[in-house]
Amino acid sequence: MNAVVTKAERTVIALVERLKKDGSEPVCAFLYDKRELRGRAQTCADSLPEGCRLFYAMKANPSRDYLECLAPVVYGFETASIGEVRKVREVSADKPIIFGGPGKKDYEISEALELGVMLFHAESMHELRRISLIAGRIGKIASVLLRVNLRASFPEATLVMAGRPTQFGIDEADVPEAIQLAQSLPHLQLEGFHLHSISNNLDAHLHALLISVYWDRVTEWKETFGLTVRYLNAGGGFGISYTDLDRKFEWPVFIKELSRVLEEKRLPGVELLFEPGRYLAATCGYYAAEVVDLKCNHDKHYAVLRGGSHHFRLPGAWQHSHPFEIVPLEQWDYPFPRPEVRDIEITAAGELCTPKDVLARDVRISRLRIGDVLLFHLAGAYGWTISAHDFLSHAHPDHIFFEAGQEESQ
Repeated sequence: MNAVVTKAERTVIALVERLKKDGSEPVCAFLYDKRELRGRAQTCADSLPEGCRLFYAMKANPSRDYLECLAPVVYGFETASIGEVRKVREVSADKPIIFGGPGKKDYEISEALELGVMLFHAESMHELRRISLIAGRIGKIASVLLRVNLRASFPEATLVMAGRPTQFGIDEADVPEAIQLAQSLPHLQLEGFHLHSISNNLDAHLHALLISVYWDRVTEWKETFGLTVRYLNAGGGFGISYTDLDRKFEWPVFIKELSRVLEEKRLPGVELLFEPGRYLAATCGYYAAEVVDLKCNHDKHYAVLRGGSHHFRLPGAWQHSHPFEIVPLEQWDYPFPRPEVRDIEITAAGELCTPKDVLARDVRISRLRIGDVLLFHLAGAYGWTISAHDFLSHAHPDHIFFEAGQEESQ
């Protein structure tokens, strides 16, 4: 990566330097920029065409600080467990909530209804029956969207949840039966469809085309079955590139193309919902891990870190070298010379007893010393909460939230 130059990155480096100065243990921390998070979400929300709503998919990062930061900006939150629903209600008593996920339990459905969830994503016909039954027991009507796994070809993306066999949604071939079932259930109101098919797509033009496909399907179902449709949930799926930092999802291009699609195909009275997670959260976070050893093994150079995949699992899960900066720190507390390497390729490995604990491979560096810190960028989403925190019982990292030079630690 290029030299760190932004105000936020200078603040992060200052925080890392302070952690090193104030602590006796090697630096290991997640650092989150709330100003960046709020501004990114505000830009997305403000630019969406009329009739569109922005939700935050909190699976990307469910920290209370993130939720409090985003609550005044986004229309609502997309959740995938009753634990996430509860976290939203701890922040807001009335913020709209969508409850999705393929394995909802009875108690989750019941409590979600009591907590005023706006919409359920129904993942199967069995789940439709269960939602109606549970709603009837507590005297409520549940509003649902059918999640459909479309039989279509989709743009290339890191993750694909439709157009092929997956555990997500109702097969498009079964939609007629699902609609008829939903209409027959006494404690269920069919409000529309959820058609989130891909994740981490980087092509804005193709994403707008995807929305066009969604509109065509929903229009067909509406006309065929005489439905009153209130919502089309297009999910998220806007991409972040971890391997080519110059490649970005062109949000303004998507908005321009989306507006054109809506002009041609919008259905009166239907709101278009989006629920990005990674796209809003990833750029707002950093993972700092101090180099505790440098070694050469079978002619391959390693930087061993305080930290690793038990804190930040994403690089290993996706098998990429995660981008980082080197933060040089001058403090050296040992009475012997400080080891360093120059102009070589290094692999950044963690402290776990497994060769799979690697965050970046074969990255050329100009200079690196034991006691310097690797600062991994794009760590604000799918970092800490997807990781095996207690493997080998290492100490957890610090979590620091900052904004405009002010920071607070959790």
